[in-house]
Amino acid sequence: MQNSELFRNPFAWYAEMRRDRPVFYDPAHQSWMVFRYADVKQVFSDWKTFSSKIPQPPEQTDLTESLNFTDPPKHRALRSLVAQVFTARRVESLAPRIKQITHELLDGVQHQGEMDFMHDLAIPLPVIVIAEILGVPVSDRGDFKRWSDGIVVYDKAALTAMADYFRHLLAERRKNPSQDLISDLIAAHEAGETLSAQELVDFCIVLLVGGNETTTNLLGNAMLCFNDYPEAFTQLKQDPQLLPLAIEEVLRYRSPVQAMARFTQVETQLQGQTIPAGEMVTVWMGAANRDEARFEHADAFVVDRDPNPHLAFGNGIHFCLGAPLARLEAKIVLSAVLERLPNLRIVPNRELEFIPSVEVHGVKSLPVLF
Repeated sequence: MQNSELFRNPFAWYAEMRRDRPVFYDPAHQSWMVFRYADVKQVFSDWKTFSSKIPQPPEQTDLTESLNFTDPPKHRALRSLVAQVFTARRVESLAPRIKQITHELLDGVQHQGEMDFMHDLAIPLPVIVIAEILGVPVSDRGDFKRWSDGIVVYDKAALTAMADYFRHLLAERRKNPSQDLISDLIAAHEAGETLSAQELVDFCIVLLVGGNETTTNLLGNAMLCFNDYPEAFTQLKQDPQLLPLAIEEVLRYRSPVQAMARFTQVETQLQGQTIPAGEMVTVWMGAANRDEARFEHADAFVVDRDPNPHLAFGNGIHFCLGAPLARLEAKIVLSAVLERLPNLRIVPNRELEFIPSVEVHGVKSLPVLF
């Protein structure tokens, strides 16, 4: 299968792999590939066997000390510190501001009868929200989006630029604290001596990239789902109370993050395959979330699916810290779209360009009419 087709529609390939090669070694990527729901969940749940810590090449230091790439006890210390300052209450308190930003963005385009859903709404909103949480100046948001997009496709220069930016901002906030998450992290760090300078930088990067790429693609993918299943969109307009279930189904059906890596600490077995210690294992959440053994009508978008134990945010100790924020943003934005743009539809016969990544699933641009 061509790469561009994999970005657009990996789901037929996933079905084939779940059926014929649920666990196999891919020499091209030097990784074991895992596709079935039960196996993906097991890998996520068993951090002692399947570590998040990357055996790093020594020249890269940025991002190596983040929540995503550590195991307990380091991970537990990092997460508990972050949980102190990134609380459920703090996320919920953002709702009025997220609503305000959403309506301001829609005010700017409503009179036109058309917009680029990604560039006019789905991209700017999460960047503005996460930048305000972190305490990043408005003038730097454009750089953030560019670096964030670069990091997703493994652009080392983008990672270095963002890390250097945060080093500078952290130094600035140490001298002049403010009412923002970075200042709170520094204060918690200095009180408990639990975060190194690199860990602070890495946490900022993870929050920014995760906080904006995931929500952006969740919103865009919701539009793709509603376009493919117009009856679901109609059902949602008739009963907006279904929106939280619909968001979970978007997360399952078109997961914004499709795959993640782990590394074996010891020799282990999956589906009769022996995986030696020290190997990379790629878990395909996008495939697990379409597993017929776990989900009835797995290849259909069921707007009111309940329960919906998808793995879009991972599972176990690394369950996505930003999940409550992504869900809140999606609920507010999609509520506003249902209310203000009930006739929203994707411009017909337009070729959509997907993000050139197998790990991240979403479109670069999405022209819509309303």
